[in-house]
Amino acid sequence: MNVFYVEEPVISDTEIPYYAYISRGTQLTVVTPQLPKGLSITASLKIQKRLFDEFMTGHVVNDYGFWYYTPMALEFSRGYRPEITVFDCMDELSAFKFAPESIKTLEKELLQTADVVFTGGYSLFEAKKNQHNNIHAFPSSIDKPHFLKARELKNAKANKPARLGFYGVIDERFDIELIRNIAELRPDWDIILVGPVVKIDPATLPVNKNIKYLGSRTYAKLPELIADWDIALIPFLLNESTRFISPTKTPEYLAAGLPVISTAIQDVINPYGKYGLVSIGNNAKDFVSLAEQELQRDDRKEWLQKVDFFLAHNSWDDTCAGMMAVMNNMIKSTQIVYNTIAHS
Repeated sequence: MNVFYVEEPVISDTEIPYYAYISRGTQLTVVTPQLPKGLSITASLKIQKRLFDEFMTGHVVNDYGFWYYTPMALEFSRGYRPEITVFDCMDELSAFKFAPESIKTLEKELLQTADVVFTGGYSLFEAKKNQHNNIHAFPSSIDKPHFLKARELKNAKANKPARLGFYGVIDERFDIELIRNIAELRPDWDIILVGPVVKIDPATLPVNKNIKYLGSRTYAKLPELIADWDIALIPFLLNESTRFISPTKTPEYLAAGLPVISTAIQDVINPYGKYGLVSIGNNAKDFVSLAEQELQRDDRKEWLQKVDFFLAHNSWDDTCAGMMAVMNNMIKSTQIVYNTIAHS
C-alpha cells in the first residue's frame, strides 16, 4: 500500500506552482504544494485543486482512500469517489485563532461524506458522537521505546536547580501568565520551554532569568533533552481552543518517567488525573505546591510502576491496528450491501 501525505502549502519564491515530493521509506511519500507569493485565497485554492487533479491523474488508478486531518482539504479534493473516506478529527479546529470562517461548513460537509470518523480524544468524541453513525475515539498514543530512552539517559543531579519543562507549540493555548507566575514564585527553579512561537506576539512572553526558551528541537532529540528535567508541564489555558484537546505529550512525558503537572484539561483529568498519574493544578501556587511534593516524593518507584502498567498497551501500532480494523469492517460491510443490491 502506497501512502501519499499531502501537507499544507508552502509559500516560496517559485513562479510556477508545483508539488514537491520527499520519500520516507519505500511506501510513504510526503507531498508539499509549493505556491508563489501574493496569491489570494481564491487563487490559492484554484491552484491547489489543479495540482491535486494532476497528481490524481498521474498516481492513482483505482482502490484508493482519502484520509482527512482537516475539512479545508475538501476545497480541492471533492468530486472524487474513493473506496473509503476517513475524517481523523484531532481538534475543534474552528476554535483556533485565525481559523477560516468556512471551516464549520466544510466540517459539516465532511461529516456527511466520511465513512468513518476518528477523534483524537474522549471529550471530542462526546462532542461529535451524535453527528456521525460510525465514530470512534482513539486518544493520543506513544512511541514508548523512543521516550524510554530518557530514563536511561537521566543523570543524578548534584546541587542543580529543579528543572520544569514543556515542549510543544507555544501559541494561543499556552498560559503565559501561569509560567510567568511560577517563575516569579520560585526564582531558584529553571523553566525550560521548547518549541516554536506561533500566532502570538513573542514580546508577550515572560522574560525572567530562570525561563529558558530553546526554540524548536527535532523529535529525535526529545529524549536526550527531557532526560535532564525533573518535572514536565502542560500549562494550557482553559478556553475554546483547549476544550477538546488530548495532548500527545501527556503519555510521552510519562513514558520518559517524568512527573507531570497540568492545568484542568478534560482529557488529561480523565484518565491520567483520575488514576493518579498526573497532578492537576489551577494556578501558579498550585503548580508550585504540587512540584514541591513531586520533588520530595519518596514513592517514585511505586508511581512509576503504575505508569508503566497504564501504558503497557499504549502504542501507535495498537492504535493503527484498531483503526485498520474499523476501516476494514466498513469496507466489508459496504461490499456486502453492494453485492446484495447487485444480486437482488
